[in-house]
Amino acid sequence: MADTPRYLFAPAAPTALPVAGTDLLFPVRRVYCVGRNYAEHAREMGGDPDAEPPFFFQKNQDNLLTDGRFPYPTLTTDLHFEVELAVALHTGGDDIPAESALDCVFGYAAALDMTRRDLQAQAKKAGRPWEAAKAAEHSAPIGPLSPVAAVGHLDGAAITLDVNGTRRQQAPLADMIWPVAGIIAHLSQLFTLAPGDVILTGTPAGVGAVQRGDVMEARVDGLAPLRVEVV
Repeated sequence: MADTPRYLFAPAAPTALPVAGTDLLFPVRRVYCVGRNYAEHAREMGGDPDAEPPFFFQKNQDNLLTDGRFPYPTLTTDLHFEVELAVALHTGGDDIPAESALDCVFGYAAALDMTRRDLQAQAKKAGRPWEAAKAAEHSAPIGPLSPVAAVGHLDGAAITLDVNGTRRQQAPLADMIWPVAGIIAHLSQLFTLAPGDVILTGTPAGVGAVQRGDVMEARVDGLAPLRVEVV
């Protein structure tokens, strides 16, 4: 029998997401995020949506927040919401063809990519990575995962975000420059994808700042809504 590992200290508990309608948990491996995947958002951030293939950054798995309360992070006075569709994978691999990429998807959820926009602007100006802006504690609130077997692949669905009851973001998922299958195919050329990976697929136009006390409600047609209060 193999020796029991002797850790120097207790390892952190794994991050796991609830699966809607069940008592099952989805164990998270990595969290990938797609930048500028809606043309109007690319333009509002000063980019050219036709100039580049998708680019990616990562959040930490423990950035996924599921308790509905988002602590306002330190070192920012310009905290922005970005509503996104989250894609959870149950299979993976390298160089996955776009034609079969959707077979990798276990399910979907509504999510947010909370961003310290002022720190992001400083990083862009200095040509530095975005992690300080994008990977703050709890910076990826996410709703329960809905299995593909229950909801399909969301053809024709829309994504929206309301802040304090006012609509701030709205777009059809069909407006994504790179659809889910294309994202998975391209990402698998850069990294080996595996069960437990979660992909945030980019945000539509209309991002903006929130303050403590604001309540955000993210929705994707067919999925459980995500309600988050900034505290």
